[in-house]
Amino acid sequence: MDTPPHALTPPHASRSYWLCQLGGWGLYSALQLCAGALLMQLPWVRVSIELAILNGIGMIFTHRLHAYIRAHNWSSYGLRSLVPRIAVASLLLALPLGIVSPLTSVSSLQSSESLIQELPPDMQLHLGAIIRVLHQWISWTALFAVWLVIYFVALSIRRRRNAELRQSELARSLQQAELRLLKAQLNPHFLFNALNTVRSLIPNDPKVAQVVVTRFANTLRYALSAGQHEIVPLSKELEIIRDYLQIESLRFEDRLSVDYSVSEEAAAVGIPSMLLQTLVGNAIKHGIAQLPQGGRVKVAAVVRAGVLLLEVRSPRPTGVVPTRGGIGLRNSAERLRLIFGPSASISLDLSQPDLAVANVRIPVGQ
Repeated sequence: MDTPPHALTPPHASRSYWLCQLGGWGLYSALQLCAGALLMQLPWVRVSIELAILNGIGMIFTHRLHAYIRAHNWSSYGLRSLVPRIAVASLLLALPLGIVSPLTSVSSLQSSESLIQELPPDMQLHLGAIIRVLHQWISWTALFAVWLVIYFVALSIRRRRNAELRQSELARSLQQAELRLLKAQLNPHFLFNALNTVRSLIPNDPKVAQVVVTRFANTLRYALSAGQHEIVPLSKELEIIRDYLQIESLRFEDRLSVDYSVSEEAAAVGIPSMLLQTLVGNAIKHGIAQLPQGGRVKVAAVVRAGVLLLEVRSPRPTGVVPTRGGIGLRNSAERLRLIFGPSASISLDLSQPDLAVANVRIPVGQ
């Protein structure tokens, strides 16, 4: 099960909620107290106690409703689905208070006596109590409806502001890291090795040299244009990875082999540009290149329960002190957080002495 919405709520959001709850109900109670004790000459002690009880119950009801709304993710509904839910919730919450309120003196603040007096005398006795209850029920329903409308408007404003802040943070982060990213996108050793490979092929096999130059140009063009496309389909990354590994395979010869296991659904999912290249580049630099016998790099991707699971598996030297990843992986983890939120992650599993497994989780549809 995914992380529940309340687990992601920052502490200041909870404080703001309680400040609004206490402030809103307190202001409403103060206005009623002034109207009851001053305008209608009601005993202020009795009015204060009754208002504290009634509005205290109202605040408890709205707090429980708030928890129910979050648990059932009402914020994901459109206006057409949300309006009837607001209406039904307001009616249900108002019913017990509508029944109790006519028994208090503060009910005269919302007097329904004028309606009762218009009835024939023989009906006033029988229908008077019902009219009072209905009048109070409608009043409380309107109050809860207003509370819900204010809540969802405030929630919408806060989410829009958070989205804008996150987008601004992402933009600043990308601007600050742009130069570092361009420098780190392709390992300088890969550039020199590719050029040396081409040079050695030109006199012996010019046709293969032409193919290598084409693949090298595709890889370099993609790396330099990565800043223009933050998200690309996994299939596009795989195309570049194949060009990249074809060049590396000429250098490592039979020391490097690659397996791909990527579902069609996973291939269509968007991932940060150069993410897969970073993982595969690390696998070759810290694994294959360090092993005299080389090894096999495995790239697998599948979508499960609305999450893309991307894995790069490669051998690594035994007897080497494990390291949990360098700047490349830390930058990749930060990019994932900024683009997809806290539900996206990247991790490096070094639990096996001769194997390194990079795991990426990206929510689909965000």
